Order: sequence, then structure tokens, then C-alpha cells
Amino acid sequence: MNQLFRRKNYSETDTSTHLLRVLGVWDIVFFGIAAIIGAGSFSSLGEAVFRGGPGVILLYLICGFACGFTALCYAEFASRIPTAGSAYTYAYASFGELIAWVIGWALIMEYSFGNIYVAFSWSDYFTSFLERLGMHIPDFLTCSYTEAKKAFMSGSENKELINAWKSAPLMGNLKFIVDIPALVINGLITWLCYVGLKESKNFNNALVILKLAAIVLVILVGFAYINTDNWTPLNPETGVTSFMPNGFAGVMSAVSGVFFAYIGFDALSVLSEETKDPQKTLPKGMIISLVLCTVIYIALTLVLTGMVDYRKFDGVGDPLSFIFEKGNANVAWMELIVSFVAIVAITTVLLVFQMGQPRIWYAMSRDGLMPQKFQKVHPKYKTPSFATVVTGIVVGIPILFTDKSFILDFTSIGTIFAFVLVCAGVLLLPAKEKIKGRFHLPYINGKIIFPVIFIGSLVVFYYFQPAFFNNLMDWKDPDEGEFRASIFFFIIINLGLCVLTFIKNLSLIPLIGLSSCLYLLTGMSHENWFYFGLWFAVGLVIYFCYGYRNSKLRKS
Repeated sequence: MNQLFRRKNYSETDTSTHLLRVLGVWDIVFFGIAAIIGAGSFSSLGEAVFRGGPGVILLYLICGFACGFTALCYAEFASRIPTAGSAYTYAYASFGELIAWVIGWALIMEYSFGNIYVAFSWSDYFTSFLERLGMHIPDFLTCSYTEAKKAFMSGSENKELINAWKSAPLMGNLKFIVDIPALVINGLITWLCYVGLKESKNFNNALVILKLAAIVLVILVGFAYINTDNWTPLNPETGVTSFMPNGFAGVMSAVSGVFFAYIGFDALSVLSEETKDPQKTLPKGMIISLVLCTVIYIALTLVLTGMVDYRKFDGVGDPLSFIFEKGNANVAWMELIVSFVAIVAITTVLLVFQMGQPRIWYAMSRDGLMPQKFQKVHPKYKTPSFATVVTGIVVGIPILFTDKSFILDFTSIGTIFAFVLVCAGVLLLPAKEKIKGRFHLPYINGKIIFPVIFIGSLVVFYYFQPAFFNNLMDWKDPDEGEFRASIFFFIIINLGLCVLTFIKNLSLIPLIGLSSCLYLLTGMSHENWFYFGLWFAVGLVIYFCYGYRNSKLRKS
């Protein structure tokens, strides 16, 4: 049992000498923008707006707030442990081997499975762009089998998916439906990650500059078409205009789509061993990129919800081009520009995520928890070549049979869970010597402040929403039952944290990060939790069959 929670001690010299250190602060910032502003703004934002209405802006603020405190915790770890591995490495240092494995397994959900969703989104925008240029790819070659079948069986109004199912050729008794653009872009990005980080860096920086210029253009042009009445739409059931027409539970139901927009920032910590002076460079790059992206997301959401009634975003996969279509603002040239830039933006997300996963496996292999083959570094390109190829395969195969909505929820819950453990891990770190020029997480004693903040927030929320608290134990309600149950457990856990903080004098910043991320988990449905548990059950079987037996820490 002691072995399962035995921690690994890292030193500043405990880094690989096989990877090239080529990244500076602004390279890290650009990789951060590349990862954060992509599928979240160009695709999942539409579904989030439909669920939450204009009030989804609050959710972006909540997610940005939670990720901001989490980023500070990542920065603290990055300043102490400048090695590849991200949250996996940090968990190994603070919680021990078993939790480290759990986090490493969760990060597969973030990077590999996240890239499946991103590849689907890239395909949607690519085929849409070609359509506007007068080129058509058959519908059965631009979607997954599962998506087309689900749409046909449920009587969906999505004409492309229905046509894909009806027009697909038969191979025996099976319809041939394959998302070719998604498979092709996955292969190309895998090759780019294989040939080297320096080449990837230059390619990424050029695309990020183009992406930012276009997003600024969308915001400036869009503000001219805003109708402020759209920010307080009429609820047809109650007859009342509201910033949150579906209530706060409706806003929280959009948490998967909104949080997906933020999950990329922690991918930066995976690049520790390829960063110049990572103790200073990584923390700066992570925090700058997160602040910039939060401001951009809020501005984009204001434009979208101000230009078009939120109800029109149902099933819209390309919201930024949708707002300029003929039935809305009717700005054809902007529609074309956004479609092109979305392809660029989503390509950069694919690039960053596809670089992240191999380096997680690289770190786990170095600890003996994965086969040694994953440590293999290409003699010429100096990249984790075998792990990169495997990542391409892991992303590519599910493209053939899965669908976007499942992947979106699955990715988000795994990432938030990893963030929870990173924030909690900082609370377990011992004090360190302050070295000038390096990042140091300020210690603020949360003994009194955290309980006051949490209990005070409950009082304020009760004052404005007494009905919600009066019905808190009614978990059978079809609309809010799951959310009420989640909030109940969230309150119990945080009251426990208040007691522990009062006794142990815990640091306030990681506490707020931990509490904020726990709150984001309240927006997850029971289906999310079921598949999340199933995924980790599989991971534990693999750990005890291979990782536990081959752990270098155990053998030492």
C-alpha cells in the first residue's frame, strides 16, 4: 500500500538531455493562444450559447477565474519541477504513484480524445469553406458513421448527416461513412510533430498571428450589428425578459462547451524540457496567454449573443461564420474570412494537443509506468517519435466510429479532474527557498479568509435565489435535479475544506482554485460520471497489470 502512494522526488538536474530547448516566453504565449483559442471559440461556443443564452458570459468568467487560479498552481509546480509530464509529474511529486497514474490516464482524455473533437471541428469548417468556393465533398466522406446513424435514427433536421446516411455506398451490410478531412489533418499534424518542435513552433506562431488578426476583425465588425435587446431575450414560458433565459442551471449545463475552450493552457507545462529557463519562462507564458484568451472569449460571446438571438444557435457548429450569414448580419465577405481563419485556428489547437500527449507518455515511460518504447527519441529530429506516431493512431481510429457530443463531455470532465488534483497537490508541497527571478506562489493564510468567502457566498446566493436552496434536496426534478445533487455535494466538500483550512492554515490561492474547479464539476451529468468512472476502471487494470510491476520507483 505504501508503494502506491510513494512520491517521487525531482531535482533541477532531473531532466532529459535528449530534447532541444528552443522555446522562449512569447513562444509559450503563442502556443497557449494556439491551444486555448480554437475549437472552443469556433465550434463549441455555439452549443454553449444555445444552452445558456447571453448568461453564458458568466460561465466564461467563472471558468476563466477557476483556470486563472489553477494556472498559478501549474506555474508553482513548473517553477519547482522543470520536467516534461504536466499534471502527471506534479501528481507524482505531491500525491504518489497511483494518483500520478490516474492523472496520466486522465490526460489521455484531454489531449488525445480532445483532438478527436478538434479534428471533427476542423473537418466541419474545411468542408464549409470548400462549399463557399463551389467545391463539394460527398456528405458520407465528411462525417463519422456514428453521427450519421444517430441523426437518421432520431429524425434530425441536419440535412447533411441525413443525406450522408442515405447516399453512403454499401460495403457488404455496412454503410461506408468516413470523415476523410478529419483523418487527413490528423495525419499531417502527426507528421509535423514528428519532424521537430522548432518547425512546429515557427508554423504555429505564423498561424496564431493570422488567427488573432481575424478575431479582432470579427469583434470590430460584429459590434456594429449588435442589438442590445438580444442580451435580455424573452422567455416564452414565463413571459419575462432575462439575461439568463434558461436559469442558472441552464448556464451551468453549458459547462462542457465553455470549459473545453480553456483546456489547452495546461498543455504548455508539457513543454518544460523544451523551454529555455522553464522556471521563469513557463509561469509567465501560461498566465499571459490565459488572461489574453479570457478577454477575447468574453468579447466574442458579447458579439455573438448581441448579434443573433441565442435560440438560433441550436446545432450550429460554426457560430462565428453563422452570425454573418444571409439570415443574420448578411456580410458575405466576413463569412468567407471567418471560415478560412477557423481552419487556421483549429489547426493550431491540433498541433499543440498532438505535441502534448507524446510527452506525457514519454514521462510515464521514463518512470517505468509505460513500455520503454515510448521513451524513444528520434536521432535526427529529437522528438519522442514512437509516442508521437502512437498518438496519431489513438486519435485517428476513434474518428471512424465516435461522435462530437460524447467526446466533448468526456474530454472536459477528465481535464477538470486533473485541475482539481493539481490545485490540491500544491497544498501538499513543502515551503521552498525563494530564488530571485523565479515564480513563487504567494502564501496567503486561508484560515479565516476561505471560510468567510465560501460561507459568505452561500449567504449571498441564498439571498438572491432562496427558491433554489429551498428545493436543494429535490433531486428528482427532471430539469434541475442532477444540478441540485451536485451542488449539495459541492457544499459538503467545501465545508470540509473550511474546517481543514482552519486547522492546517492552508494557502488561499490553491484553495480557491480547488473550490472553483470542484464547482465546474457540478455541471456534469450522470452519464459523464458513468463513462468517467468506466475509463478509470480500465486505467487501474492496466496500472496493476503493467505499471505497478515495472515502476522504477518501486524497483529502487
